[in-house]
Amino acid sequence: MESKAPPDNFSQQFGVLKRREVEARILAPLIQAFAKEFGREKVEKLLSETIVELAHAQGADLAEDLGTTVDSFAESLRIWQMDDAMEIEVIEKSETRFDFDVKRCRYAELYRELGIQELGALLSCNRDFALIEGFNPSAKLDRKKTIMAGDSCCTFRYTFPSKEQS
Repeated sequence: MESKAPPDNFSQQFGVLKRREVEARILAPLIQAFAKEFGREKVEKLLSETIVELAHAQGADLAEDLGTTVDSFAESLRIWQMDDAMEIEVIEKSETRFDFDVKRCRYAELYRELGIQELGALLSCNRDFALIEGFNPSAKLDRKKTIMAGDSCCTFRYTFPSKEQS
C-alpha cells in the first residue's frame, strides 16, 4: 500500500502545528504498544520509512501547486509557520540558495510537553530531507543542528540548481 499525503487544504485550514499535535497524541500510545509487541527498532524503522514517503509526496504536491524555485519553496514555509509555530531568521536567499535558522520551534516544544521528545525527530524533523527531494529532486538540504536534538537553533541550508542546471 502506497502512502499518500493528506490534501494540503487540511494543513492550511488547521495549521501544521495543530495537525502534528493530533497525530502525536494518537501515534505515541500506538507506537509504544507496537514497540512492546514487535520491538522498538522495527517499529521506529517502519515509522521513519512511512513518514519519509509521506513527506516526499507532500513535497511533490507543493511543487505541483507552487513550482520548484527558491521563491516558491520560501513561500511554502508559511504553512509550517502558521500559529507562530516557527520563528525563522533568513540568512541568505538567492536564485540558488535559501539559508535560514529556526530560532524557536513550537514543534519541539510540543513534543517535549507531551513527553515524547524522542518521537519528535521521527515525526517532524525526519520529514525535511524527503520533503525537499520531493519538491525539487535537484535541490539539497544541509542541516547540522536542530532544536529537537537540544541545539539552540535549527540550521537549514538549501541549495537549488541554477537555471542553467535545470
